Amino acid sequence: MLPEQPPHIPKTEQQLDLTFKQQVQKLHQLTVAGRWLVVGLLWLSVGSLSLWGLRYEIGLLRQYFTWVAVRYGLYYNPIPTFGLALCIGMTVSVLVWQSRNILLGLPPQEQRRLEQQVCRIRQQGSSHPLWKWVCQ
Repeated sequence: MLPEQPPHIPKTEQQLDLTFKQQVQKLHQLTVAGRWLVVGLLWLSVGSLSLWGLRYEIGLLRQYFTWVAVRYGLYYNPIPTFGLALCIGMTVSVLVWQSRNILLGLPPQEQRRLEQQVCRIRQQGSSHPLWKWVCQ
């Protein structure tokens, strides 16, 4: 049996509240997917170019691996090192952000931001780029 609805809240208001929460959840899922898309594109572009720039050092490391060789290989190739550090840093930051959200839930400030964004999407209507993914 379904639980009784509180007498002071009409069904339509509860249904609107449920729809709003679902839209906030959809927007959060889009945010997560967008961050992982950025990380993936970063690895495909900057990460692959950085690894290509370090191909000689990687070949040497496959034959004679030492931590000193890693240090000098990265030290004397600053641009590929920066690109690789950028890719690794972005990946770790998205992993930590998503892990925090899974384990501890969304912080109230981020929850409010998502709710305000959903309200702006609803106000703008179908002309908003995220309308069809969030509101339909």
